[in-house]
Formats: sequence, structure tokens, C-alpha cells
Amino acid sequence: MSTDSRLPKSIRQIAAKLPTEVNSTVRRLAMLSLIGQTVLVVTGGAVRLTSSGLGCPTWPRCTNGSLVNTPEMGIHGFIEFGNRMLTFALAAVAVLTLVYLWNLRKDRRDLFLLALGLLASIPAQAIIGGITVLSNLNPWVVGLHFLVSMSLIVFSTLLVNRAYGRTGRFMTRPLESIPGAMSPVMTAVAFFSAIAVCLGVVVTGAGPHAGDANAPRNDLDWDLVSHIHAVPAYLITAGTLFAVYLVLRKGITGPFRTATLTLLAVTVLQAVIGFTQYYNGIPALLVGAHMLGAALLMSAATNAADVARFSPKR
Repeated sequence: MSTDSRLPKSIRQIAAKLPTEVNSTVRRLAMLSLIGQTVLVVTGGAVRLTSSGLGCPTWPRCTNGSLVNTPEMGIHGFIEFGNRMLTFALAAVAVLTLVYLWNLRKDRRDLFLLALGLLASIPAQAIIGGITVLSNLNPWVVGLHFLVSMSLIVFSTLLVNRAYGRTGRFMTRPLESIPGAMSPVMTAVAFFSAIAVCLGVVVTGAGPHAGDANAPRNDLDWDLVSHIHAVPAYLITAGTLFAVYLVLRKGITGPFRTATLTLLAVTVLQAVIGFTQYYNGIPALLVGAHMLGAALLMSAATNAADVARFSPKR
């Protein structure tokens, strides 16, 4: 007897109406997940940069007497509670994705497991967010909260690529061949992107934007860790420029060309924002832009490495 036959009749009736192949709804949900995770990074940055980190001073309630923010809490409570609500919206997207993939859970385990990983990570992210509040915005916990968001962006990017048939076992069209060196180079760029993001968290923990006037800092030398943070950024730039050089020299077209040019654009933009904020007193608006740039960088580097991995080698 199959597993489905043991399910209640009402559930089997619903499952019968779900898609049996990857359709436009699944693709849209995958894209919505990636966009939502990126927006979550931006709103999380807004919480910290507007000193709203303790806008809801407790967890899981917003206050001891209210589940939601109250008018007396002002804009800080609204910003913090809004960021919390976005987590629930992302959980709903992940649940919907799993539902729409139910009939494909065996044939497309790649999609199902990625969606399941996204859903499982969201409650963990919420708990870390709660510990962040209860620890009075401890910079290491805040940093962990951000890093989990970065990992969810990586998963979402892979989910989009698989759902659209760009990479993986179920590619809908063959990729153009690329030089054999490209896959390890792009893997290294993705690795150094992750290192840069981790070091960026340390820089942030030493900087002035704590999320609340009374929040602690990590007491490290901000200028020193900023220079250390720049080292993997230089390696990312070098690896990306090398890839773009080979793409242009070899006349490579298609998804890999697009992926490397996009990665170069994001890398240059992130570098410009980073240097500008460093030499202009770390203004909050540029810090927020740099956080968005980190999310875009992780997605672009993941995409480039993923496309390179599945491209045939010359």
C-alpha cells in the first residue's frame, strides 16, 4: 500500500489537484522566497540602523502585555514588529512551496528538500531573533541572525535555479561549455564571499550601529577588522575579473556569461559602497545599502558557482 493511500480522503483529494510537474506557480514561489529573504535582510538592517532593535523589548510577545506592538511604542515598535511579521510571511511561502511540490517530492527531491530546508530554517531564525532581543542585542547573536539570513539566500538562489531548470539534473536546456578552471574559480569566489560576509558581521559588531543606545559592542578594533574584512573582498574581485576576462576572450555566451557579468556588477557596487561608507563616517543609509549588497553578492556568487558546476568543461 502506498503512503498516499493511507492519507485521509480529504487530503488525497487536495493532493490530486496539485501539480505533477514544475509549473509557473512553483517557479514564482521560488522567486518569491528569494526576494522575500533579501527583503528580510533589508528590514533587519532597518531595525538596527534606526535603533529599533528593542522596539519590541521582549519575545515571543512584543511586550509583556501585548503580542503586537502598541501605539505607545511609536515607530521603533512598528519597525521591529514589522520585521518579525515578515518572518511569518516567508514561512507561509515555504509551506506553500512544499504543498505545491507534494506530488513531486520523490521525482524532484532536489526542490522538495531545498524548500523543506528553507521552512526548517525559518523557526530557527525566529528563535535566534528572540535570543537577540533577550540578550540585549548581543553583537555575536545579532551576527548569527544575519548569517542565517545569508544561508537562506543561498538556499533560495539554488531553489530558483532548480525550479527554472537552469542547473541540476533536470536542466531544460544544455549550458555552453566553459574552461575547466572556471568551476573551481567560481567556487572559490563563493567561498570568499561567505568569508567576507562573516568578517563583515564582526566589523558591524565593532561599529556604532548597535540597534539600541544601550546595546553592547564586541570591543574589537573597528579599523583593524575593517581592513581584514577587505582581504576576501579583494580576492572576490580578482576571481570575478579573471572569470569575466575568460568569458570575453573565449566568447562564452548564455547563463554563465550573464552570471559572471552580474557578479562583477554586484562586486563593484559593493566595493564602492564599502569604501564610501568607510571614508565618510559609516552613515546609516550606506550601511543599509551595504547589507543589501551582501545579500545580492551571496546570491550572485552562488548562482555563478552553481552554473559553472553544471556547465560542460572544455
